[in-house]
Amino acid sequence: MKKIIMLACLLFSVSVHAELSIDITGAHSEPMAVAMPTFNSDDSLKQNVKEIMGVIRSDLESSGLFRFIDEEAFLQHFNNVNDKPKFVDWQAIKSEALIQAELKKENNAFKLFFRLWDVPASSEMKAEEYEFDKKGTRRVAHIIADAIYKRITGEDGYFDTRIVYIAETRTKFSRTTRLAIMDQDGANHKFLTDGLNLVLTPRFSPNMQQIAYLSFYNDDPRVYLFDIETGKQQIVGNFPGMTFAPRFSPDGHKLIMSMADKGNSEIYEMNLDTKKVIQLTRHPAIDTSPSYSPDGKKIVFNSDRGGNQQLYVMDSNGKNVRRISFGDGRYATPVWSPRGDYIAFTKIKGGKFYIGVMFPDGKGERIIANGWLVEAPTWSPNGRILMYFSQSKPSDGLKVDSKIHAVDITGYNDRILITPVGASHPAWSPLLENR
Repeated sequence: MKKIIMLACLLFSVSVHAELSIDITGAHSEPMAVAMPTFNSDDSLKQNVKEIMGVIRSDLESSGLFRFIDEEAFLQHFNNVNDKPKFVDWQAIKSEALIQAELKKENNAFKLFFRLWDVPASSEMKAEEYEFDKKGTRRVAHIIADAIYKRITGEDGYFDTRIVYIAETRTKFSRTTRLAIMDQDGANHKFLTDGLNLVLTPRFSPNMQQIAYLSFYNDDPRVYLFDIETGKQQIVGNFPGMTFAPRFSPDGHKLIMSMADKGNSEIYEMNLDTKKVIQLTRHPAIDTSPSYSPDGKKIVFNSDRGGNQQLYVMDSNGKNVRRISFGDGRYATPVWSPRGDYIAFTKIKGGKFYIGVMFPDGKGERIIANGWLVEAPTWSPNGRILMYFSQSKPSDGLKVDSKIHAVDITGYNDRILITPVGASHPAWSPLLENR
């Protein structure tokens, strides 16, 4: 991955006891009111300020947890970032959080000093300074939004991340698929492959240097690794029969996938260092769509070994298989949350598709999205948001509209990501800042 020149250096961080917080684990509540006055800067930096503020606002509003107060309501205006807020003025307009910042430029480097205030408690919650170049403008905004989100919710943010997905272009007689990558808000969009061959099910490696995906060359399924930094592709394996949905192990040294031979699909694990392949399941039923637990000790997959398609969990060596789903309908595409607390899945029942979550023991099943076709959930790195794709019912028997959605695991705040063409099978990266 091409490195963006950006230094995030902690100037100081003040942790004080404050009541300002949002509980994101419970029921839906009203968004927190936030005031964000225009950042102090020279006139030459006004456009940069506008971009940074726009990204911060868009990130936080997209979470459904924050709403921004119109600047025309503000009673106090800051001359510089060291001006202390007149809390009574911000309390008067019912602001709960206050974002204050100043942007400067020295030679070719930008410096942004940012402060977060708890208005009801009249106290400072966080203060940091970031140094970055022009290419890092949007990233520093995402990082600040993550810092605000974490300080107020107590959970890691997810804004400084990327999405890889399948870009689909359809005509009456053809379908073209390409790997595409973008920031989680749709910015910095880029196609990674040329569309000459069908591509499916992309997945990020834990360090985000590579993307594993399935492609068909001369109708033969192949698993590829795409290096994001160099753009180079390499074949992991040219497998006989049909291969499905490769995923990385948490340590990035293995790929798990299902392979079909003579109509029977089993789950296999490949060591990327040695290229050794181990068969994990041995059953006459169809076993597919495996996903590791965050600690790598368990694997969830779907199988029809019980008579219809359900979810099963086994040890990473293929032993101790047990069924965890017992609801009506068929279950597919399970994926373990990065936190380990939930398994997301696709469910098909009565001709309709659903996205749901359940605990790893199968309890607490809850549906959070539904549609004519909704499929392929993927988790945000903090395990609080799911992305999936939807398809509308074909209007003329041929036209299909595919879109990527993001929804909170409570089922609230379902929103559509804007992509230049049809989009399916998204995969969410870890936080870029942590790579």
